[in-house]
Amino acid sequence: MTTTVANPATLSTPASQSARVTRENRFNALIGAYMNDLFQYAYWLSGDRSIADDLVQETLVRAWKSLDRLNDPKAVKGWLLTIVKRENARRFERKALTPSELPPEELAASRTDYDTSTEAFVLRQALQRLPEEYREPLLLQVIHGYSQKEIADHLGLSVAGAGTRLFRAREKLREMLV
Repeated sequence: MTTTVANPATLSTPASQSARVTRENRFNALIGAYMNDLFQYAYWLSGDRSIADDLVQETLVRAWKSLDRLNDPKAVKGWLLTIVKRENARRFERKALTPSELPPEELAASRTDYDTSTEAFVLRQALQRLPEEYREPLLLQVIHGYSQKEIADHLGLSVAGAGTRLFRAREKLREMLV
């Protein structure tokens, strides 16, 4: 007795083909009107055409996978733009930043365009008066470009705790500068 194995591609029934076509048609109809908006937003976020193309491509893949979870077709534009924004954020999550070996105090000294204005002097003085627990996360974000999550990891805080310290640092600085 011989056993034959069917080709999986030929096992689709007319009903499943119809469902796939319907899903594809629905997807194409939903995104077709917003392709230019997606690309423009991706380009605005990235500043680079090839990166924008990649962001839109990744957005379409994620949108296709999540299409069945879209409950309100009227919300499709916001849904798609949110996916673009998150894809752009993922780009930076994958990037490994190397921290500077220099202490923050020496960073400004090595620059040739050191700001000697009164405003810059007042700001530097206010930063020096800021308590260390607030000054450090603020400098990590502003000078080193760390994300809130990276700051939390670096300082051994929760992400929410790092956010709170950044918020309070800005508030205290604002109070000092008024």
